Amino acid sequence: MPELRAAARRMGRRHFLTVAGAAAALAFTTHLPAAGAASPSVLDARKINKYPFTLGVASGDPLPDSVLLWTRLAPSPYDPDGGLSAQRVEVQWEVAYDEQFYAVIRSGTATAHPEYSHSVHVEVPGLDEDRFYYYRFRAGAWISPVGRARTAPSLASFWVPSLTFAAVACAAYFDGYYTAYKHLASEDLDMVVHLGDYIYEYGVDSAGGHRGYTDRQLPAHFNHETVTLQDYRLRYALYKSDADLQAAHAAHPFVVTWDDHETENNYAGAIPENAVPPEEFLLRRAAAYRAYWENQPLRPPQHPTGPDMRLYRRIQYGHLAQFDILDTRQYRSNQAYGDGWQAPGPESEDPSRTMTGAAQERWLLDGWRASDAVWNVVPQQVTFAQRRNVPAADYKLSMDAWDGYPASRKRILDGATAAGVDNLMVLSGDAHVGYGFDLKADFNNPASRVVGTEISTTSISSGRDGAQKPGNWNSLTQANPHLKFYDGRRGYTVIRLGQASADIAFKTVSTVTKPGGTLSTAASFSTGTGTPGLHRA
Repeated sequence: MPELRAAARRMGRRHFLTVAGAAAALAFTTHLPAAGAASPSVLDARKINKYPFTLGVASGDPLPDSVLLWTRLAPSPYDPDGGLSAQRVEVQWEVAYDEQFYAVIRSGTATAHPEYSHSVHVEVPGLDEDRFYYYRFRAGAWISPVGRARTAPSLASFWVPSLTFAAVACAAYFDGYYTAYKHLASEDLDMVVHLGDYIYEYGVDSAGGHRGYTDRQLPAHFNHETVTLQDYRLRYALYKSDADLQAAHAAHPFVVTWDDHETENNYAGAIPENAVPPEEFLLRRAAAYRAYWENQPLRPPQHPTGPDMRLYRRIQYGHLAQFDILDTRQYRSNQAYGDGWQAPGPESEDPSRTMTGAAQERWLLDGWRASDAVWNVVPQQVTFAQRRNVPAADYKLSMDAWDGYPASRKRILDGATAAGVDNLMVLSGDAHVGYGFDLKADFNNPASRVVGTEISTTSISSGRDGAQKPGNWNSLTQANPHLKFYDGRRGYTVIRLGQASADIAFKTVSTVTKPGGTLSTAASFSTGTGTPGLHRA
């Protein structure tokens, strides 16, 4: 693998795209519905003889005057075709002020195209700012579950008292039940931010892995790694058929970004983890990106083109908060020293290395310069703060996290300082543990000033039950004095942003390897506006 990555680094992304571009474009733009065009035939929705909303409903990316609604028709979700023929289906949608739909204020029809696995993305305009709405879909005689969406406050709203959201990540189906999602559905939230690893590419056996099903068996086609478009579609169908995940989506708008496992573990831009030809990997990436779009509540600007998809975007919540959602997979330099935990050196510290790519970095820094938000929040994927593995001179760092790209991290932090960003909050996942970091101007100098906060949420299920103090707890806390919290159990994090402070609650569940885990708050912290740094509440 190091040899492949080294060769790929020399060849570069431009060469990959010249090799694979024609094949990828042909494979992933042929047979797609063009603007104004439609599939050659229509399936009368009244002839659908099984409940088609088996994957639930979702909303996402709230704007002041608009909500984005999602569903996907799949009467037989575990079948390769979802139980529908290759015909388009007309789906009705409704938006109401009330859960009983006495006051329907918007309605319409959307087309579920077979080319997009009968998924539906509906942008509903003309709504009132800063309020909740209820929505549902209808196909023939079948009615979907009711979901709750919300709009954001106006961009001109200077006084927004607070915003409460949850950060979630890493939900390996085979590692346990989605108990955390079940509890998340009952939280009083404005939205949920998903930080990646929504699915995993690894196979799931007939017993559902550590779920240990005894009352049913999953089909054999789930028990291999996802590679093709059909593989990824089926894997989303498996994950999204979970009732607890569906409940969380129905209860709250989601703002999503991916990490690696939605495509392949630890891939870097156009460079795969495994020894496959670059052009083959780009076809796999195109399949993964398209399936991600089909199964997430994303707006049209995020629609993929072949192996490329612009996922980074900005969401504003009045003048209280600006969310700059990053993509640290698609544009990053290859991991230094062959990936893994390595001693830092000239390769990892090369100033030309990037985690975001030049265009996304400029977009982020320009957005900060234009921001007048109280809080500037950066949802992204991997651990941002320095994380030495031992309190010794021969420490190692994760080459897959920002420690493997320190020059890129410094440009981000320096850019925040230059833009006058006083209240920087970075969100991350990936690590399957809960971390709370003070972000330092110079991580190698414990006395340097604190310039922001990083909240790393633990996993929903990945890593199975975990432990409150993992085996490296003493080493990590001693080696990193800016690490203020570390817990290795499953769960999620709830963050309330206010005008004067932010409150952070790290929540954990007692078990995920069997149903019925209970929820508790492992620790609570606060950080003040203008005075960055985590303090136990």
